[in-house]
Amino acid sequence: MKYNIRGSKMEVTNSIKKYIEEKIGKLNKYFENPDEITASVLIKESGINDKVEVTIPIKNAILRAEMSNKDLYSAIDLVVEKLERQIRKNKTRMHKIQKDSVIDAFIDFDITEEEEKENCIVKRKTIEMKPMNEEEAILQMNLLGHDFFIFKNSDTEELSVVYRRKDDQYGIIDVK
Repeated sequence: MKYNIRGSKMEVTNSIKKYIEEKIGKLNKYFENPDEITASVLIKESGINDKVEVTIPIKNAILRAEMSNKDLYSAIDLVVEKLERQIRKNKTRMHKIQKDSVIDAFIDFDITEEEEKENCIVKRKTIEMKPMNEEEAILQMNLLGHDFFIFKNSDTEELSVVYRRKDDQYGIIDVK
């Protein structure tokens, strides 16, 4: 696996890089071609805690997790455990979708952080949508750890939103 490790408001030392590469490298066993995968890791100070965000785009999904802890090394351990749980929990779904799917990737993110303005927009995301079915959208939403996910429905060719309800079921909003 390749690594893109950067720090926000903190320096990433060689020992931190080595520790991150060692810990995230343990996830290689879950991937068929780990040399083709790049893990993006962002480390930043968040108050008294250190926050670690990891994003790993794979063929048909994006694995993402973030954790905060007073100790940076503990936060790294926790985020790797969270990613491993995601992979194990969704392993059968991911293999089923890889067999059934003909698309290379669900969605590509170009993220730009903007300074806080009067209208309180603090982050803007531009996404390129690839058609997918509702099951794939739910999987992608769960892998990202979000409560909703916008996608182009391959069955209706319309824009749709899947969201997690308070009763832990899922809902779909179709746009006409």
